[in-house]
Amino acid sequence: MKVSRRFTTLLLAFVLAAPLFVSACGTTVGETIDDATITTRVKTAFINDPAVGAMKIDVDTFKGVVTLSGAVKSKDEEAKAVALARTIKGVTDVKSTLKFQ
Repeated sequence: MKVSRRFTTLLLAFVLAAPLFVSACGTTVGETIDDATITTRVKTAFINDPAVGAMKIDVDTFKGVVTLSGAVKSKDEEAKAVALARTIKGVTDVKSTLKFQ
């Protein structure tokens, strides 16, 4: 009886804890921090460049791939934003879904 109860308790603990291990979806804490750092650095570069409308561009990073979305005034502004993002350490690729106003 004690063995059965221990087994049931152990099985229940495993079933309840399993989603916590799966929820990371293959992303390590280091990767998440690196992606957040890259996003911050890209946004900072945009803010420091007067040719880029930093407040209208959203930056998302996943495993070093930066995705830019939002609105820009011209093709030149889009090209400048993409070029700036590529200069940031850790960026492996830049994808643009920027739209013209």
